[in-house]
Amino acid sequence: MIVDTLANRHIYQSLSPRIATALAHLASTDFSQLPVGNYPLDGEDIFVIVNDYHTKPQSTDPFEVHQKYIDVQYVVSGEEEFGYLPLAGQTPSKPYFEKHDYAEFDYESNKANASYIQLKAGMFALFFPGDMHMPGTSDTPTAVRKVVIKVKI
Repeated sequence: MIVDTLANRHIYQSLSPRIATALAHLASTDFSQLPVGNYPLDGEDIFVIVNDYHTKPQSTDPFEVHQKYIDVQYVVSGEEEFGYLPLAGQTPSKPYFEKHDYAEFDYESNKANASYIQLKAGMFALFFPGDMHMPGTSDTPTAVRKVVIKVKI
């Protein structure tokens, strides 16, 4: 997992050409003007999801992991916390759902080992296949506009 601001995106461009494309797209697009929805960036290899929502308490959602895509999650406005812990040794509460590329992990079983990190406007997080994460949480419901760019591995 990586957490940083777009101002430092140049540090991560060498991770892969697709990650470099995703970070450049985040830096060059005014997402406050785009309608909520899905947008292709490079076919099925890179696509963009623009979403508006209110954060929820940690206990309401499961942790998740992905196998085919890296998540590049960028907060356009608002702020949230996300839960994080390494996947190693964890057992999913629901099996991997290939069509939507995720497996779920029970909150109660994992909350004691999770760290919670703030993600404010202008910040991004990269979640790799070994990163269990639970985005979109906070103690107080907060409006968030977030962009998730799915980068095929």
